[in-house]
Amino acid sequence: MIHDILILQKRELEKKLKEQYVERDAKINALKSDMIKVIIGPRRAGKSFFSIHALRGIVNFGYVNFDDEKLVEVKDYNEIINGLDSVYDNPKFLLLDEIQNLPKWELFVNRLQRQGRYLVVTGSNSNLLSGELATHLTGRYLPTALFTFSFNEFLKFKGRNKLTDAETRKELGIYLTSGGYPEPLVKNLDYKEYLTTLFNSIIYKDIVKRYKIRSVGAIEDLAAYLISNVAKEYSYNTLTDVTRCKSVHTVAKYIKYLEETFILFKLDRFSFKLKEQTKSSKKIYCYDNGFIYAKAFKLSPDTGRLYENIVAVHLKKSEDAGGARIFYWKNQQGEEVDFVVRNGIVITELLQVCYDINEPDTKQREIKALLKAGKELKCKKLVIITSDYEAKEKAEWFGIKEKILFVPLWKWLLEK
Repeated sequence: MIHDILILQKRELEKKLKEQYVERDAKINALKSDMIKVIIGPRRAGKSFFSIHALRGIVNFGYVNFDDEKLVEVKDYNEIINGLDSVYDNPKFLLLDEIQNLPKWELFVNRLQRQGRYLVVTGSNSNLLSGELATHLTGRYLPTALFTFSFNEFLKFKGRNKLTDAETRKELGIYLTSGGYPEPLVKNLDYKEYLTTLFNSIIYKDIVKRYKIRSVGAIEDLAAYLISNVAKEYSYNTLTDVTRCKSVHTVAKYIKYLEETFILFKLDRFSFKLKEQTKSSKKIYCYDNGFIYAKAFKLSPDTGRLYENIVAVHLKKSEDAGGARIFYWKNQQGEEVDFVVRNGIVITELLQVCYDINEPDTKQREIKALLKAGKELKCKKLVIITSDYEAKEKAEWFGIKEKILFVPLWKWLLEK
């Protein structure tokens, strides 16, 4: 049985190698070293393709995809290895796809590495690195985060070098709602239908089934509500009131699952005091704008919030790949700065996102909050991300004087 499954998967692999591939910005480090390479990111973000194309150029490798219930049910893992050796002629390199589905997979991977196999494993659960894998393989793995297409990767498919600035701005409008999942873009599929199906699959397969959740309606309510309210603050008490979740404990647990599976992520309100930071309200964002388009309870998109979500995702991807941490800032008067970028103990940048900066009162409000936050956090790099306005202006508010950079979103995404 296992041999037959691996033969079918090998045929699928050969078919994948013939399909169009968009070169990704991420790279797998030290591919030929004996360190375990862990590729982590959302389901269907292209981890398999990315890994396959990284390996194909240097070595013959064996491949097994654990998104197959029959493989997951195998009791003796030696049968899987024997099958791989038979189908791929004793490969030294192995690509183990969606490894989190295999019970006690970390012990299996550990044993393979000790036996001299060179491993690339992929997973769609962030807990791979923070929990299970780290416990058993401390210091013996190299992580790579791979997410849905960045705007730069999205444009690579479109032929970035051939696009004018006007065409690039037009493509941003598409990316703003469709998001960056590769498959519907490359195969010209209906985004909304594809992402709705994918979203439901993640909820049921990666959360409900994995964590044996009985109240399916509660987590569906919570996910839909949060996706409909991206870029907004929330509290556990409020979420308990507006969903079928029975307690704040349940809400906290379900949000953790939605974060682990790369659907949503939260930002802490910045404070120099950790206790205040922990107690303060959070803001919620979605890892891909396409899910907002597919699942939010809105008749028409809120462009301003879509802009803010894309910036949040761009910064979050950097943070998850080991970059600077991000927060939001809010003072007692309710004035707010969308993103605080902290590198170590230093605040390096403050960012506001404002889709329409042409209204004078709006512009003044955004500048005022930036200047106040800049003074409090001792940060001089102040940026407002806009739809099309570009300038560097001197600003002042009751003695606070700084220069503020205004930059269009499309240009900011590509420069970063």
